[in-house]
Amino acid sequence: MNDTLASVRHQAAAQMSRRHYSLATLRSIVAAWDERKRFRWELEQMSKDNPHLIDDIGLTRRQVEAEIAKPFWRR
Repeated sequence: MNDTLASVRHQAAAQMSRRHYSLATLRSIVAAWDERKRFRWELEQMSKDNPHLIDDIGLTRRQVEAEIAKPFWRR
């Protein structure tokens, strides 16, 4: 039983160490997320206010809707 518990603890510690990011990396990730949120919000506003501009930038309505529906952490 103790060997199993020790193994689980070791695996959990290994996973946590792989997820250790520097502060600069975390800031970069958050900045990318903010940029995606802003872009998707602006795209949504453009599709509502000036739908003809969507055609001008070469996107279909379906592509715009798919992009807007993505969560901020997805590319």
